[in-house]
Order: sequence, then C-alpha cells, then structure tokens
Amino acid sequence: MGSSTSDQKTSRRGPIIVSRHGRPALDRSAGPRLDWRQYRDWWNRYEIGSLAPGQPVPDNLKDAVADADIVLSSTAPRAVETAILASGREPEQYEVFCEAPLPPPRFKNRKYLPKTWNVLARTAWLYGHSLDGESNREARARASRAAQHLHEAAAGGKVYLAAHGWFNRMLRPAMAKLGWVCVRDGGDKYWSYRVYEYRGKS
Repeated sequence: MGSSTSDQKTSRRGPIIVSRHGRPALDRSAGPRLDWRQYRDWWNRYEIGSLAPGQPVPDNLKDAVADADIVLSSTAPRAVETAILASGREPEQYEVFCEAPLPPPRFKNRKYLPKTWNVLARTAWLYGHSLDGESNREARARASRAAQHLHEAAAGGKVYLAAHGWFNRMLRPAMAKLGWVCVRDGGDKYWSYRVYEYRGKS
C-alpha cells in the first residue's frame, strides 16, 4: 500500500524562506557625518534598534510565510520584529543568523555618512579588516553552521527565517552545498526574500 498524502507531507523537507528585515528606524542616509569611532557607536545602536514604525509588510511575503511550520530569526530586534509582523508569530531566536559585522577602517580626520561607512567597512572587512570582531572567515564558517541549522529545521516542514541583507547572501553558497536550490531570488532590499527548495538526498 502506498504512503498517504499526510505521510508524504511530513516526510517532505522544507521549503525554506529567508527574508531580510524591514526598514530600520535608524537611518543610514541621515547625518551628521561621523568619524570611524562615532560610526562604530552608530553601528552598535543600529544593532539593538527597532524597525521604523508604520511601514507595511509586503503582501507577497506575508502570503509566502503564512503556512510556515517553523519561524526563526536572528537575535537583532529588527529581525525579530520582522518575523512577527510577517508571520504573526514569535520566532525562535538564534545568534547564528545575525548580520556579519561592519568594522570601520581607522581613517584619521575623515568623516562620512553612515551609508558611506557601511560600504567602506564592508569592503575593508572582505579584505581582512575586523578590528576586534568576527572576521570574514569566521562569518563564512558561521554561515555554514546557519545553513546546517536551517537544513535540520526543514526536516520538520516549511521554515521561515527573518535575518539580514549581507548574511543572507553568505547563506546562498552554504545552502547550495547542502543540496538547496534558490528557486526565487528577491534580492537584498528591505522585506525581500529568497525561497529555497531541497534537491539533495533525503
């Protein structure tokens, strides 16, 4: 006798939906211009900050995650709030999904807007600059652990993760190594999301 429809559903792995958080309250385009130390303080405030109030959740994201069996997020408030607004549920929170750090290069007598420091810091980080924080190599290893976490969670059904722009990019190759194919790539804007389907061996 063949398997029932319910048996097939419980044996299916995934899919996995990974979104970026919504627009934060702290505006990276706003002034004043900051030196590298002030930008480091700005980034620390950004990491513990909430979403800007009053922004709508895109209907396509809400529809995509409405039937998620498992809801996850990083521990950053902006990601936790995104998961709640998109899914209507409190997520399980894990540091493994947090954003890759943005350590500013120690330029003397230079001041830039936060959005400019973001670019400078990410570029420097990719080339090995980390101040006293997580390095690019360490973050890539963490992305592999995060992908494994998602892979294991997806054995329980459909998974929704609310996380971060750059780290979500870092997840893509790690997910591919585990047999996951990105079948929808919505990019890296606020509220955007990717959908992964499992094409590996069960």
